Amino acid sequence: MIPAKTIDDILSVARVEEVIEDFVALKRRGVNMMGLCPFHDEKTPSFTVSPAKGIYKCFGCGKSGTSVGFIMEHENLSYPEALKYLANKYNITVEEREVSPEDRAVLQLTDALHIVNNFAAEHFTKNLLETDEGKAVGLSYFKERGFRQHTLDQWQLGFAMSSGKAFTNLALEKQYNLEHLQKLGLSTQYESDFFKSRVIFPIHNLSGKIVAFAGRMLSKDKNQPKYLNSPESEIYNKRKILYGFYFAKTAIRKADECIVVEGYTDVLTLFQGGVENVVASSGTSFTVDQIRLIKRFTDNIKIIYDGDPAGIKAALRGLDLVLAENMDVRLVLLPKDEDPDSFFKKSGQDAFSKYLDENAKDFIDFKTTLLLSEAGNDPIKRSHVLRDIVSSIALIPDAIKRAMYVKQTSSKMEIEEAILIAEVEKDLQKLKKEQQQQYHREKLREDRNNFVTEVIVNPEDGQVEMIPTTTLPKINDEHQERDLVRILITSCDLMLEKNGDVTVHEYLIPFVEENIDFLANKAYKKIFEFAISKYKASQKIAFKDFIHHEDADIRDTAVDLSISKYAFANWEEKGIFLQTQQMPEENFKKDCYESILRFRLRVLKKEINELEKMILENSDEDKTIDIKVLQQLLNERNEIAKELTQIVL
Repeated sequence: MIPAKTIDDILSVARVEEVIEDFVALKRRGVNMMGLCPFHDEKTPSFTVSPAKGIYKCFGCGKSGTSVGFIMEHENLSYPEALKYLANKYNITVEEREVSPEDRAVLQLTDALHIVNNFAAEHFTKNLLETDEGKAVGLSYFKERGFRQHTLDQWQLGFAMSSGKAFTNLALEKQYNLEHLQKLGLSTQYESDFFKSRVIFPIHNLSGKIVAFAGRMLSKDKNQPKYLNSPESEIYNKRKILYGFYFAKTAIRKADECIVVEGYTDVLTLFQGGVENVVASSGTSFTVDQIRLIKRFTDNIKIIYDGDPAGIKAALRGLDLVLAENMDVRLVLLPKDEDPDSFFKKSGQDAFSKYLDENAKDFIDFKTTLLLSEAGNDPIKRSHVLRDIVSSIALIPDAIKRAMYVKQTSSKMEIEEAILIAEVEKDLQKLKKEQQQQYHREKLREDRNNFVTEVIVNPEDGQVEMIPTTTLPKINDEHQERDLVRILITSCDLMLEKNGDVTVHEYLIPFVEENIDFLANKAYKKIFEFAISKYKASQKIAFKDFIHHEDADIRDTAVDLSISKYAFANWEEKGIFLQTQQMPEENFKKDCYESILRFRLRVLKKEINELEKMILENSDEDKTIDIKVLQQLLNERNEIAKELTQIVL
């Protein structure tokens, strides 16, 4: 177990915005920060981070939590593992014993796979730097490409020996699981090594963990593929990974642009040369997941091509996905017979960057120029080009961007703008219809899930009839309980009076304790029971006690109630103050008092209903005392209702 003091040290320094910005680009919105949610697909930011409270919440999918919770959710880690992740980020020492073979056997599959990959990476690196074959073949190759030792170490580059079973035998000797080795593509079904006589490029996920490997062949054997890649596994989905993104994400956010190249060595050369906002597609077309990964950090993509026009034309087909995500994509075609690696080495960083800036074309312009060069003056081919361009323009969500591209295409292709507008509108209507159909399909599926089947038995003939009926939401007073709990969590340690000695929780808890059985929501009741137990033990209660609680119900509910979709602007920082009332966040005294009154009113209504029912049922007994009690309850109810300006029916 991690000592309590170490946990406190981790939680005290792990600022939620710093942790999340490793995975999401955040922009300031008033007192909060916003970005695209990493847990579901969205085009409009609904992911909100509150630096002041140390929490986040997505108002699209509902995910919420603290810095620890974010790492647990995003990286699929347990609570202790998430703490260790943050400890490593903030250079906090966590005492833990070495993982033994016995412990390794009981680890979760994903943990075990990461451990195997780490072992493999260390083995490949050792081969590269410490063996004669590795130095002569692998290290010589990297040196010839101009990679310095720092680059080799930073990117964990390695070498796989030519011997058939050296790695697999060593891994089995170290008691690593053969099934895990095979699942990761490190060993074959015949218990031999998958990577042989190849330089190795480890592939990292967004948090820096090695999830796969790519091996490049150095011999000229035409019977072998130039590159071999790890198969997909529980920790590796190639559709969601871009090579180098872990190392590039900070630079991408800073430059507000992501440069995309094709090969691993292209990335390494540019990164080593100072162009750090670069990733590789590894020769495959863009996927929606990869595009959305980039969009979490920037809306701007610059793609460098070094292939022939035919190859580029095939690659362009996947870029319509970028337009559909409302991103700005620019393309650069390098000089003939040059790739990013060779061209950068010849020109240097400044000249390379200047060339990119001067030769970058927006996607529509690039695509139009390329396709028209193939079509020539053939009217049929030109009409196909126009059709292709129109379909791309229609995918752009932003109406102003669409209008600009229509004008640009009209001029370039010498066709009336009105005709293009009409064609784009046709495609828009078609897309809208497809989206509506998809929405109705999903709605129908959702409605089916909300139907329950009621079994009706006819008492005369015994026939059974199955009648589908929709489930109706249960109407209750949960919103009142929610407000009561919200005040307890967010204002528990604040003083009701500036010069007083009564905190919000000291004011709330005695009242709620008397009426705790009236709390219908189990999570809310659990929160108050926790607060009551601390109160009775004369312990202080603070906001962090709730959002870092070991009970997931308390922790998640506390975070959910502590952040609003709408945030107040930083008025005070701008020198703007309210003149006639308190700032909203300082209005907790009034909120606290009224919340208690509302809850008390609800309790009174239930007590009155129960007492009236009892009086009606006990008709033979003396009801004088009950009627007096009822009158007192009615008077109290009416007074509270009057104070809250509510009408009692």
